[in-house]
Amino acid sequence: MTTPPNTSPDTSPNAFPATSLNASRRTRDLDHVSSTAVDLLVVGGGVTGAGVALDAASRGLSVCLLEAHDLAFGTSRWSSKLVHGGLRYLAQGEVGLAHESAVERGILMTRTAPHLVRTLPQLVPLHGRSHDPLVMAGLRAGDVLRRAARTPSRVLPPPRRVPAAEALALAPGLRRADLRGGLLGFDGQLVDDARLVVALARTAAGFGARIVTRARVDALTPSGASATDTLTGESFTVTARAVVNAAGVWAGGLVDVDLRPSRGSHLVLAASALGLTTTALTVPVPGTRNRFALLLPQRDGRVYVGLTDEPVDGPIPDVPEVPRSDVDFLLGVASSVLDRPLARSDVLGSFAGLRPLLAGTGASADLSRRHAIIKRDNVTTVVGGKLTTYRRMAADAVDATALTAARSRTATLPLVGAGPPTGPAHLTPRYGAEAAEVARTGEVTWAVHHEGALDAADVLDRRTRTGLVPADRAAAEPDVTRQVAEALSTLP
Repeated sequence: MTTPPNTSPDTSPNAFPATSLNASRRTRDLDHVSSTAVDLLVVGGGVTGAGVALDAASRGLSVCLLEAHDLAFGTSRWSSKLVHGGLRYLAQGEVGLAHESAVERGILMTRTAPHLVRTLPQLVPLHGRSHDPLVMAGLRAGDVLRRAARTPSRVLPPPRRVPAAEALALAPGLRRADLRGGLLGFDGQLVDDARLVVALARTAAGFGARIVTRARVDALTPSGASATDTLTGESFTVTARAVVNAAGVWAGGLVDVDLRPSRGSHLVLAASALGLTTTALTVPVPGTRNRFALLLPQRDGRVYVGLTDEPVDGPIPDVPEVPRSDVDFLLGVASSVLDRPLARSDVLGSFAGLRPLLAGTGASADLSRRHAIIKRDNVTTVVGGKLTTYRRMAADAVDATALTAARSRTATLPLVGAGPPTGPAHLTPRYGAEAAEVARTGEVTWAVHHEGALDAADVLDRRTRTGLVPADRAAAEPDVTRQVAEALSTLP
């Protein structure tokens, strides 16, 4: 496998590796792109934009990425944290998309980011007269995709039926009345979606990409963009041979593209309140077929309950809110299989992401998740798609620019942190091979010196995800603010 250059950790303030992102590097990169033309300008610092920057830079192109806020500020941090094999797409008849999803899942789990993705057991509980033959047929079809994608069974075992006793051992909080057992399948789960974005951006930086956050693009042109440094209020321009618009749900504010955003809401609860351990639950929505809610255990003792699919009209907010109707819906579906009914008082936090779907007919849940590449006047816009298939989206977008004949390398390119994990067990799932250095340096200082965090919100809301529970965020904010200031003061 190819390794990005100069990635060995070095936390001394005057000798950062090439993959380090921080305030000092941001200043240097901003000065450079304001005065020197680049091959490719990428707009948007989510998973797609960071993926495009890495794909292009690893092909030898000079790259500038501009992000209005912080890395993973938008939809990319509000996902279900799943790297899934496309089972839902099979049910919708999109076999090609399902296969693509399974292939990309295998790449993430076995080659590029095995430190950030774990095998997730998922149990479909069977109560009463459940439609288990149909569901099991779907799980077996998903396993066919897994084999076609050449993902080994040691990574994702085949599905199987389990008796009631084993179902209760896997998920002790299940309702015991009329429980007949369950269907057990396996998928991929990201430790954290925002960490994937940061890893992509840092790996791109190792190949020379200029990553500039807090840089709002005001207008695009065939030869670049006019933008504003939101830290200083100063305007600047970037000149580029081509532009990729990867702004997600905000892409329509820069080019003429008809999007129909869809809201995916999640609740954050304590695993102890649901009686869950490490096995996720896939819960049929009562009164429907092929609609499911997910109860997803996390390593920190929380559970994310999702997911809605509701169309959103009007201006796009920076941070979407979860309406009470979504809260009640998700609590109701989750309670339908649990021994203890859930109440609003059990909700510790909530979050919602807006999917950048191309407009079409029918309900938003029926709109295709296939990505689209739209090129006009030297500006390539990429919309739609899913987090799992970000790498394919990025490769297609770079191909569409026609800047290089070199082929994408990212299917075999490990991200920073990949490799044998070292350091404390509570850090290795999130930092992989860098965990020992993080332990020595401290997570806040590491985020500021190496991961591009510029303030406490970056650390709380996107580097550690403490902010998903408002009470935890409020308790941690004073100390994190102090540590961020100290870390910034030691930068060269």
